[in-house]
Amino acid sequence: MTPLERKLDLLREACKTRKARILIVGLGSVGHYLLDYLLSDADEGVELAVAGRNPEKLASDVNILRVATSIRGRYRAPVRIFDTVDLDDVPSVASVLSAWKPDLIVNSSRAYAGLKYGSISWKNVRAYGIWAPLSVKYVRNLMRACESAGSDAIVVNTSYSDAILPWLKSAGLPCPDFGSGNLNHLVYRFKLAAGELLGIPDPYNIDVTFAASHFHDVCISKEGQSEGQTLLLELRYRGEVLPVPQSELFARCAIPMPVDAKRNMMNASSDYEILRACLAVARGREVRKLHIPGAFGEIGGYPVLLDGREAHIHAKILEKPFSLAEMRRKNRESIYLDGIERIEDGVLTYTDELLAKCRTAFGADLPKHVPFDRIDETADFLVREIIEKFR
Repeated sequence: MTPLERKLDLLREACKTRKARILIVGLGSVGHYLLDYLLSDADEGVELAVAGRNPEKLASDVNILRVATSIRGRYRAPVRIFDTVDLDDVPSVASVLSAWKPDLIVNSSRAYAGLKYGSISWKNVRAYGIWAPLSVKYVRNLMRACESAGSDAIVVNTSYSDAILPWLKSAGLPCPDFGSGNLNHLVYRFKLAAGELLGIPDPYNIDVTFAASHFHDVCISKEGQSEGQTLLLELRYRGEVLPVPQSELFARCAIPMPVDAKRNMMNASSDYEILRACLAVARGREVRKLHIPGAFGEIGGYPVLLDGREAHIHAKILEKPFSLAEMRRKNRESIYLDGIERIEDGVLTYTDELLAKCRTAFGADLPKHVPFDRIDETADFLVREIIEKFR
């Protein structure tokens, strides 16, 4: 697998002679919002493409965005459509990657479309980790396609990367370079909440460093509390640490939010932030700080620094003010609350607490261990025994 730093260097070289190519796989609500944001940039230095298996939907969605962007005077980047891509069919994906050779890929596909899995799991078992086999299914196939095509594209995954990226890595497969969403969403809630608490007129200039898993994103965002845990969180403004009690900050993060597809504006914005950061360090020799679930195949979420100031681009987990050991420990504690005990040697192990809750709430007996070769079987079980009965 090509390291992220090498991929960023390759992106830099490509941008010197041609336009950067961005491929969005899956054009549901996340992909639709993301394409809208990218088109609205009016960036003449990129080419865009979408891939999926529904020609009519892809064509109509792309056309409305093209026209809408043109009305706003922003349409500059051409959009290609690859309408024979089926993520259940790895060769169909690999053929597009071989032919078009994208520099950046965003996987916004879902194995079970049209449903926010948390609408079932949070109210019943207060854990999202149950859905990991569904979340990993398509990105696993995408990474196999990248391997088959010899692609060095930078890959961004949008679904439960806290566990999915380390699961792929522990199984010996290439894993996406970035996860998006979850942790990232909470960072910006922190900025807004701290700005309100302290009367800071430009909360966007608050610098946040944070490490936690998906569980605490949901817990704080929905309920304004951290389940009794003190989290690894630092906020600075103009270089000074902000003295904000975590309990007060978290309480202000539980703001009203939509529960339909509009919520995916946040996930698409997280994807957009990552893409723009990669282009900034490659084209403009800039430095960008991101918050990434599953960073470098680590369990949970971490602050990441991209530094394009030198001849070769550097990408690393930021170990200041928190050590990597601290962040790993806190993330494992956090993701345990999400129903995942550990991920080792390609095997995901659910917690006993989650198994008991699923038995009580759904009458479903989850397997304790999910080996990599039983992902599809377990994903089918989740759809059949839980989603289709309780959605």
